[in-house]
Amino acid sequence: MGITSGAGPVPVGGQASAKPPKAYRERRFNPITLFFILPALLLLLVFLIYPTIYTLALSLFRGRQGSEFAEFVGLRNYEHLLFRDPNFINLSTFPPSGALWNNLLWIVFYTGFVIFLGLVIAVLASRVRYESLIKSIVFVPMAIAATALAVIWRFVYSPDPNVGLINAFLQPFGIGPIPFLGTPELVNWALIAVGIWGSVGFATVILSAALKSIPSEILEAARVDGASERQIFTRIIVPMVSLPMSVVAVTLIVNVIKLFDLILVMTSGGPGATSRVIAYTMYVEAFPGGQLGRGAAVAMIMVILLLPIMIYNVRRFRTGAVT
Repeated sequence: MGITSGAGPVPVGGQASAKPPKAYRERRFNPITLFFILPALLLLLVFLIYPTIYTLALSLFRGRQGSEFAEFVGLRNYEHLLFRDPNFINLSTFPPSGALWNNLLWIVFYTGFVIFLGLVIAVLASRVRYESLIKSIVFVPMAIAATALAVIWRFVYSPDPNVGLINAFLQPFGIGPIPFLGTPELVNWALIAVGIWGSVGFATVILSAALKSIPSEILEAARVDGASERQIFTRIIVPMVSLPMSVVAVTLIVNVIKLFDLILVMTSGGPGATSRVIAYTMYVEAFPGGQLGRGAAVAMIMVILLLPIMIYNVRRFRTGAVT
């Protein structure tokens, strides 16, 4: 005997209905979905999973050209890179040096300045009538290939005042000529400046779109309550665009860790090895050096560095947090 209601009979004792709810039935796996995701899975297997496993295996061997898997060395390639190769990381000096340290400089200064300048330009451009023109001008370097960008800036940094734009400006003041790309103390900062110039447009466009999503009523209410423009920027705009900023930061950090072409064209890791980065070290060890195992070890270090960044980004998107 059941208790009736407007929705129909309900079994006594709270017994579940024989049929599962409609929403549950719709969530059940449909074999036809496997047909649609199979191409993507196949591509991941061929171009991501298999190369990663192969690289990991190769990093455990000496990996000489022509006999890649002939001599098993275990973790010796990693030990050499992290503890015995001053060109990869050298902690015996202050500040430290080496490819790993140079990548850290890129992550901190390149990423920080690109996001800061991109946000400032986006905020300022949103307050003038020529916003689209400003964003177009700032975005122009993004349309230039990294190799062409490097060639252009080699001329800009040239110590010859007849060629180098910066030294041509400094010459009337009795300064220089300064070999920006030939001075160990300056070369990394010169390269980071080129990277910033080439990427600010990307951050400006992304953050400008994020600014459009901020309700104007919030900004107007803050102004009515007496908030200064600096307070509006730091306490309203920055927190409300923090999620897009984190996306831009992750993208820039990934680009930094795999940075290669700019270094190859502008300095070839020089002078000496002072401007090497991780990806360029992988190239030098694997191909000109013929140490494929050691190059594979550098590649796996790149993967290890990227994994926490990607995991953080995925978790942040799932939570939908904005701070």
